[in-house]
Amino acid sequence: MSSPSAEPSAPTPPAAPWPRRVADALWRGHELGAPISRVLTSGWAALDRELPGGGWPCRALTEVLQARPGAHEWRLLAPCLPQLAGRCLALVGPPWTPHSPGLQRLGLPARQLIWVQADSEAERLWASEQLIRANACGALLAWLPQAHPEALRRLQVSAQGNDGLVLLFRPQATQGQASPAPLRLLVRHDADWALRVRVFKRKGPPHEGELRLPSVPGGLDAVLTPRMRTPGRWVPESEEAADVVGRTAPARSERRQHQRA
Repeated sequence: MSSPSAEPSAPTPPAAPWPRRVADALWRGHELGAPISRVLTSGWAALDRELPGGGWPCRALTEVLQARPGAHEWRLLAPCLPQLAGRCLALVGPPWTPHSPGLQRLGLPARQLIWVQADSEAERLWASEQLIRANACGALLAWLPQAHPEALRRLQVSAQGNDGLVLLFRPQATQGQASPAPLRLLVRHDADWALRVRVFKRKGPPHEGELRLPSVPGGLDAVLTPRMRTPGRWVPESEEAADVVGRTAPARSERRQHQRA
């Protein structure tokens, strides 16, 4: 007696589309994530292509690591800051006194600047958190060389309710430490007024290699000669010429020792 054949299974109904809010929050690991909030273009086309959403994210922390404070901040951010559109710029614990004429050249008059000179790490963290929660500035730049991951998590939670940029400048040595910041970059100087930038943490696939961004300071752009724009291309043609500019001091010392002998 033959058993009745099994009835063919019904076709699987198509999956219902995700709600728009959920779909916007999802991303595949091989793709750059789409930002939930707005972004501001960095002003560097090559860098924007590597940043999720095409710019610096609002409502989140961004960490910029460098070998020493005060070396690259303004050259990296100069193309972006004019977008603040009348909103204030807050600086917490900058390593140097802000140069008002230079900031005004970037479209930031002194009346838009808030400068908090905090001496201890605890004071810098407290001031940063209060400014983030106030949500009154277009951008907050904070120098936090000794912040622990727990303190950074507090700032990240607060930043999710802030409409502006929140950028933290930290030492290069903290690269291997855990951080809640969704975006982290390493910035180094390069020859001929350029910056080397590596995006080593972002919402998306790892960034391979480094970006080279030509970044002649705005105040010098109109006065630099072609030779001064590319000093790395000008190599002394002889040992004597190099000796004059002081680049072969060991060789000069050896010649003097030979003459004395």
